[in-house]
Amino acid sequence: MIAVMKANDIHHVVTSPGATNVTFVGSIQNDPFFELYSCVDERSAAYMATGLAAETMHPVVLSCTGATSSRNYMPALTDAYYRHLPVLVVTSSQRLSRVGQLVAQVTDRSTPPADTVVKSFQIDTVESSDGEAHAVIQANEAVSRLSLNGGGPVHVNLITVYSRDFSVRHLPPTRILHRVDRGMEFPPLPQGRIAIFVGSHKRFTDEDTNTIDAFCSTNDAVVFCDAASNYYGRYRIQFALPLAQENYDSSFMYPDLLIHIGEITGDYTAGRLAHKEVWRVSEDGTYRDFFHCLTHLFNMSEREFFSHYAASGTGNHSYLDACRTEYEITASKIPELPFSNGWIAHHTAHLIPAGSHVQLGILNSLRHWNFFPFTDGVTSQVNVGGFGIDGCVSSLVGASLVHPDKLYFGIFGDLAFFYDINVIASASINNNLRIMVINNGKGTEFRNYNHIAQIFGDDADKYMAAAGHFGNKSQQLLRHAAENCGFEYLTASNKQEYLTAAERWLIPEVTDRPMLFEVFTDSKDENVALYTLCHIRSSKNYVLKHKVKIFAKGILGEGGVRVVKNLLDK
Repeated sequence: MIAVMKANDIHHVVTSPGATNVTFVGSIQNDPFFELYSCVDERSAAYMATGLAAETMHPVVLSCTGATSSRNYMPALTDAYYRHLPVLVVTSSQRLSRVGQLVAQVTDRSTPPADTVVKSFQIDTVESSDGEAHAVIQANEAVSRLSLNGGGPVHVNLITVYSRDFSVRHLPPTRILHRVDRGMEFPPLPQGRIAIFVGSHKRFTDEDTNTIDAFCSTNDAVVFCDAASNYYGRYRIQFALPLAQENYDSSFMYPDLLIHIGEITGDYTAGRLAHKEVWRVSEDGTYRDFFHCLTHLFNMSEREFFSHYAASGTGNHSYLDACRTEYEITASKIPELPFSNGWIAHHTAHLIPAGSHVQLGILNSLRHWNFFPFTDGVTSQVNVGGFGIDGCVSSLVGASLVHPDKLYFGIFGDLAFFYDINVIASASINNNLRIMVINNGKGTEFRNYNHIAQIFGDDADKYMAAAGHFGNKSQQLLRHAAENCGFEYLTASNKQEYLTAAERWLIPEVTDRPMLFEVFTDSKDENVALYTLCHIRSSKNYVLKHKVKIFAKGILGEGGVRVVKNLLDK
């Protein structure tokens, strides 16, 4: 918190006496950067802060302890809220676990009145690398909110453990995040490889796509996408298959700058992309640090951002060519897979008719189909906003109503499909609908080699993987339901049956009935297929680095791992 305050030139602090804020006040009062003012009455202290802020037109910090001290800030903060005054309220508190447990001088500060602060943050004691990353984001976000969209007072509840160690002479390095608003000076692009990562995104306009293409052409950049990105420009690449290789490191995974746009991604391998610097572009003005490397937030539209850094376009695409080659080499080494969702995706994704739309179920279906690009002209979508199994079939049905002459394909696991089966009985079903159900009789996600539930073996089926529901892979249940609802029913239980039935399911014309294709697989085959796809390639350097990191963690702890990791990456 102190490092972020200093980086943003926030030096006026009005303090009130107390025990929980001793570590905070004791630290800043011995730093000549800060100018402190003392006031015993917190109500007066808060009004002093508003007077300072109004006169200096600069943020002012308030510091108080636990009990009722912060309650006395409310009149002044209400005034500051409606005047948009930048007052940073740092209330110190005992551990949050003590709230509501009849511990003296502990009050609940989680929900301040709506018109006292523009936002409230709880910054807990840092006890892990994840906790440190979260604290960094919270502290930076708090300071950013003082000026965002007109600004106003912001609350930070800073947890203390009453440390008595004041031996630190210099603040440790802290990542400082910078917000760039419209009209501000833009930083120069870093030298080296530049990539864009697009999470789930609403449909791009042609102008937006052309702007991104011009940026990539100017800066030799590439656009990493998943099945929900909705960018279909010249520089798109689905890179999940190389990223999924657990024993292989490709230098193309590590751009010098990664520009992050869009929202949640369902591609769990994407986290490997950023090891250096991330810029996020979003109009919501919020720091979202998915990659833990965020340095800049551009509070503007994507078109404004990419237009600024794009010239007329020089046609550069060497980075894109290298990434495509890396993907093609990986894909060319795929061995024969058992009959599974992965095998089906491998043999089908490129056959989806151009001009169609595909809706994928989350996790197992999304993971496997994300490995293999669709034909040019095929769009895709996934419900990753809520990321639940509910509603994926209904979303497909809703989309299919918009263009009756366009084909809408859906690929879902059995649990996701049966969870949402009611919609196929709707009267609002068009003939342009094509549904595939991968029926392995359970949530096969929980039986995959890399899932924590796998340690229970077959016992995971009972309650975790929900095996045995929905007819327990009945050959008749879904057939009768589909046919009674007016669907043409197709089925397959092996590779040859699948290839035969798929010819009908993939026919590029709208037929006289919607289709439902039920494919029966086994969770053991699904597990083998996934493991195989994630272990196509390996490199000795990667394995060695992994072993060194494990050794470093045992000897040096989390902090040592970060140091060793940075050295290894260099």
